[in-house]
Amino acid sequence: MIDVQTEITIHRPLAEVEAYTADPDKAPEWYVNIHSAEWRTPRSVAAGAQIAFKARFLGRELSYVYEIVEYIPGQKLMMRTAAGPSPMETTYEWEALSGGATRMKLRNRGTPAGFSKLLAPLMRPAMEKANRKDLDRVKGILEGTLSPAAK
Repeated sequence: MIDVQTEITIHRPLAEVEAYTADPDKAPEWYVNIHSAEWRTPRSVAAGAQIAFKARFLGRELSYVYEIVEYIPGQKLMMRTAAGPSPMETTYEWEALSGGATRMKLRNRGTPAGFSKLLAPLMRPAMEKANRKDLDRVKGILEGTLSPAAK
């Protein structure tokens, strides 16, 4: 089991951070490894919605479908793989801080399967590094110090 949690303080209001990060269409802008997101169900950030992602991780091209399993506006969004190479769960949590800032937590949990089992010892540090880059990137985009197009 791999369980990686990373957090960052973004100097933007919670509603703005949530609106941007909870929108799967924005994922390719701030996730360094995600190249595309395509809705499999009608566009709605709600339990049961499914989004197909294409990404590159540890030198491999990955395709997987995430299903939103829990969404609590202003607090939490949880997604799990409905189809893909390994069972994975991604959770975003947002917390309003003083001065109009937001703490965002990004957590990825999963159990490597198939070919990924061979890469398991490399996955945790690679996920930690990727999560840090992703959160730094979203912070830069939302705080206006980084363009979404600059990957």
